[in-house]
Amino acid sequence: MYAIVEIKGQQFKVEEGKFLYVHHLGDELKEGDTVEFDKVLLIDADGDVTVGVPAVEGAKVTCEVLNPLVKGDKVIVFKKKRRKGYRRKNGHRQQFSKVLVKTIVK
Repeated sequence: MYAIVEIKGQQFKVEEGKFLYVHHLGDELKEGDTVEFDKVLLIDADGDVTVGVPAVEGAKVTCEVLNPLVKGDKVIVFKKKRRKGYRRKNGHRQQFSKVLVKTIVK
């Protein structure tokens, strides 16, 4: 059984017992807290597919927060214009939250 869920503007395929890295959910969450996502777009229960319009009524996904703040890999942005003496180097690390999918309710 799996579901397609929209979390913070992105769509994720979730299955029970799997880990998921989502955009940072907020500073108020702590390790071990429970989070529910109710914008379930699709549910597949062993071949029985339910598609929402736009979301499935009454469906929700319950997750446990394992690590509320995980930093992603560093991305380097380097800009240069040749023969002009213009060089800019900038780095960025995206913040994520690691969650464990507990249950999918249809």
